[in-house]
Amino acid sequence: MIRKHFYFDGQVQGVGFRYRASWLAQQLNLTGWVRNMSDGRVELEAQGKEADVNHLVVWLQNERFIEIRNVESEEIPLEAGEKKFRIKY
Repeated sequence: MIRKHFYFDGQVQGVGFRYRASWLAQQLNLTGWVRNMSDGRVELEAQGKEADVNHLVVWLQNERFIEIRNVESEEIPLEAGEKKFRIKY
């Protein structure tokens, strides 16, 4: 199990990024959250099997209408007791 924190930059707001990320994360049994930032980026934390977290990012990079120019990521400590993936507002 790992937890990663991401910043996605590009055409990532107003294109369904958060909803697609949330849907796929749930399909992959990941926990965490996703939210828009005021500077136009999207911030995301995902926890689960490393292969599933990586699959989420690759899938988002290949999604129609989403154009990711840059991804920043770092591994962070696990969140004990987290039950689901959610969209933060």
